[in-house]
Amino acid sequence: MSHHQYKLRLLNRLRELGGRLDDIENALEEPHSKDWEEMAVEREGEEVLERLGESGQAEVARIRSALSRMASGEYGFCVKCGDEIASARLDAVPEAPLCASCAAKS
Repeated sequence: MSHHQYKLRLLNRLRELGGRLDDIENALEEPHSKDWEEMAVEREGEEVLERLGESGQAEVARIRSALSRMASGEYGFCVKCGDEIASARLDAVPEAPLCASCAAKS
């Protein structure tokens, strides 16, 4: 896959996440009913949404970092050891900052 194709995948994923993060934030801000039984269920649901929000935000940060590496010509190289990242790894995880061996060590 070319860098251009990776870039399109990353941008599409960023758009998806942007929409999803907005949905999560909206769900967290909605007023809730005060029925006691429902409150426990809502609180549990909110914790799940908040964790999802954090992991989504972390993925957004990784994607932005990958796009930044593309702009500076450093994309596709491990940020730790400088070796080229295998294309199979980039196909699976286009925002990967580390080669497989450095990722396994961290």
